[in-house]
Amino acid sequence: MDWNKTKTIFIVVFSILNVFLYSLYVTQRSETLNVKIQGNISIEESLGFDNITYGELPKNNEDSYFVSAEIAVFSEEELLSLNNQSIEVEDGTHLYSTIKTPIALKDASGEIDFNAFLYEYVLNGEQYVLWKRNDKERQATFFQHVNGQPIYFNQNATLTLYWNENDEVIRYEQRMFGEFVSFNRKKDLLPPLQAINTLNTRNYLKPDSKILSMKLGYSTLAQLTKTQVFAPTWYIHVELSNGELEDYFINANDGKIIEFQSEKIEIKEE
Repeated sequence: MDWNKTKTIFIVVFSILNVFLYSLYVTQRSETLNVKIQGNISIEESLGFDNITYGELPKNNEDSYFVSAEIAVFSEEELLSLNNQSIEVEDGTHLYSTIKTPIALKDASGEIDFNAFLYEYVLNGEQYVLWKRNDKERQATFFQHVNGQPIYFNQNATLTLYWNENDEVIRYEQRMFGEFVSFNRKKDLLPPLQAINTLNTRNYLKPDSKILSMKLGYSTLAQLTKTQVFAPTWYIHVELSNGELEDYFINANDGKIIEFQSEKIEIKEE
């Protein structure tokens, strides 16, 4: 690790966060941590009134941190290690790969296995987790993760994979961050049940909704040219009474509800 470079990142990050986080804390924390509503009704009772149901929630006993990283620049040496691919790189950070001889996605049991391809043919492919698979369009979107926790909807931490009608990979696009630096340990994250209550009290959840799953990840907190800072973020997957699905994201530090513009993840068309 380049210690001088790391110290510089810390200095810049802390100077921004000290002001930014404090302002968020003052304006939003008090509202979010209000675990009772009028008449001293508990969160469980409040959710029950609207028939908001949920199963087992994540255990909120893990430490979490803010993290920062610089956008990775692909080196010539790294690109030479990519076999069976024609590579084009834009601005040093956006990699476009065309597979010369299409590579089968299905494993011995006939199931599609993305990981086998990612681990063998993509730089740091093990750092990506599947977010969305679209069989009609024959493409899949992956988010780069930090210790298993995905970075949600940051175009610089996204990989998009394309395959043909024979379930063979034909091309992919990749952006990524370099080494992640953890700092500002957070042990008082917003509890899962309180995150659900935040959605409900702010009228995001519809009556008779069912919480299907919750997962902790990261979202972009600040962008400092090539360096970006990420905050712990709850992802809540919801099923409505009519069967439709909705996704919500809440900053697990200050309770702010995040509305991503997923269309901003750019895809190069052939």
